[in-house]
Amino acid sequence: MLDFLGYNFSHTGAAGTLSLLLALGFALVALISGVLAGRRGDERLTEMARYATWGNFAFVTAAIGLLQYAILTDDFSVRYVASHSMTVSPLWVKWVTLWAALEGSILLWAWILSLYAFLVSLTARRDVLRPWVLAVMALSVVFFVGLNLTVASPFTPVVDVPQEGRGPNPLLQNHWMMAVHPVLMYLGFVGLSVPFAYAVAAMITGRLGESWLVQTRRWTLVAWGFLSAAIAAGGWWSYEILGWGGYWAWDPVENASFIPWLLATAFLHSVQIQERRRMLKTWNIYLIVFAYAATVLGTFLTRSGVVESVHAFSNGPIGPVFLGFFVVLVALGVGLATWRLPEIRDPHSLDSPVSREGSILGGNVVFVVFALLVVLGTLFPVLVEAVRGIRTSVGEPFYNFFAIPIGLLLLLLMGVGPVLPWRKAGDGSLKSLWKLAQWPVLAFVAGTLLAFVFGIRNPGLALTLGLCAYNVVGLAGLVGSSVRARGGLGALPGLVREHPRRYGAYLAHLGIVLMAIGIGFSSTYKARQEVTLRPGTPQTVLGKTVTLTALGNERRPERQSIVATVKVGNETLTPKVNTYVNMPQTVAMPAVKYHLMGDTYVTLLAADVNEKWATVAVIDSPLVSWIWWGGFVLLLGTGLSVTAPVRETVAARALPQGVTA
Repeated sequence: MLDFLGYNFSHTGAAGTLSLLLALGFALVALISGVLAGRRGDERLTEMARYATWGNFAFVTAAIGLLQYAILTDDFSVRYVASHSMTVSPLWVKWVTLWAALEGSILLWAWILSLYAFLVSLTARRDVLRPWVLAVMALSVVFFVGLNLTVASPFTPVVDVPQEGRGPNPLLQNHWMMAVHPVLMYLGFVGLSVPFAYAVAAMITGRLGESWLVQTRRWTLVAWGFLSAAIAAGGWWSYEILGWGGYWAWDPVENASFIPWLLATAFLHSVQIQERRRMLKTWNIYLIVFAYAATVLGTFLTRSGVVESVHAFSNGPIGPVFLGFFVVLVALGVGLATWRLPEIRDPHSLDSPVSREGSILGGNVVFVVFALLVVLGTLFPVLVEAVRGIRTSVGEPFYNFFAIPIGLLLLLLMGVGPVLPWRKAGDGSLKSLWKLAQWPVLAFVAGTLLAFVFGIRNPGLALTLGLCAYNVVGLAGLVGSSVRARGGLGALPGLVREHPRRYGAYLAHLGIVLMAIGIGFSSTYKARQEVTLRPGTPQTVLGKTVTLTALGNERRPERQSIVATVKVGNETLTPKVNTYVNMPQTVAMPAVKYHLMGDTYVTLLAADVNEKWATVAVIDSPLVSWIWWGGFVLLLGTGLSVTAPVRETVAARALPQGVTA
């Protein structure tokens, strides 16, 4: 033990704090040398910024490794370990404890941010943008490492070292998905820092052409892919753990991940217009600035305690600090954009709204409006409480009121965009538009009518099915015409290799179609019924025969459980209710059997082992699995698009460092 300022630091805690101090020092060197290199055009200072970025990554890696070591070895002299871990936790739970609370999650953010900065330093093109990109990345690193050294220190020592820790939050140790979902979320959140850094660098240097977009295309796709995977994984976790049979509740922290996803999706589409037509420069700058700033806002909501959520596990002084950093990011981006406004005004205008760029721009407007409405619903209770001192909430009806029509409009635009040419469709008339879109439109009409014929009376679901048919036929037409031009279906693999970005987008759109069908059916026809069962006495629930065949206790070192064995039809499920050591809160563990057309889902609500009865909820949500499979297809498409080679014209490249236009 090391004594310092009245605290007894373990060697692990002391080494961790020292690693963070050195990481902060290297980040400051990277920030300062990057700024000086950008101002002076000095390649030696740029190299110093690169090496400092490497040093920062090394020491943040050391710090996160030391905290993980302290958790795995039950070093309760570290307050974070004493507060959020315990000796009897399984290995995987100890592993995820690293990000189970405020200080560890901030350290994970700092490490992933340092990793991205390190990778950028290895791959960035040697041009005038590079030093400024490194400096902007370092600015974010300084903030997060600084948090870990001040209000969110993971290595704060304990004065009286306990023999046992308190253990992590029960919800975080109830399912293995918590080993995946938070990491994916941070990889997505933090990944948006790279295009943000390039956008700021482009505005500082005045190199506002397409070079920064081309250089960040893969970074943006990777970040968007991780964020998409995180949202899907979070929905799956909610479905598997919370016992209500749902996957999305417009929870404030769910919204906090959805807002940057919407803005990043708009950005991914609108950059195509700037690359192809050199339009929407201002729009793209603002989109990426607010997309990255929204990730900080989301973390503020998650880790500040200002919202009530099953995902929000912390509160304290960190909220105002995050809010301040959010303001800094917005002020930096908006201030630079305002300064460069004369240079980022579009030199070209839209030739016709009936064109690919017209549909993309329309979709962008819808995405941004969607994001603003979600922000309004998320922050409204916070603002009401701050101004009037009244606690209120905004429920699902508010969000569904605009989310359903907006979702339908996005499906419409998603289908029409790829079939339209750039600039304008033929002579821009409705006749030209009909010639291009007649088969998708006929598929929409047929799909909607068939939905009504087969008994679907919900207008939203019927329109969803029609629009999904419209999208599938449109995509099939695009692929079919390309294949026919190449001589047959055998040419398809070659086309995919030649145009991975295009076919990756088609695949991602198909994934969205599958998810839309799953969301439509599961939300429209979800049914839930509770029943109290006794062993050997079958009952009919939602048209299925349900029988309690066994009821007992299960004990493990970290928890004890009541386990019910329930037979639903021909399937046997074992829902549980878990009670963890040192935690009075009980956590239900539903049992799910997955099927293509509808899952078998049972939650144990209450039970008495001695009296031999159990109350369960049986939930029927048709086609839920289509959401997860759709997410998988979307990620396949994203991965395929990432493999597309980076191409740009000579005119689009930023000039080498030290060369002026």
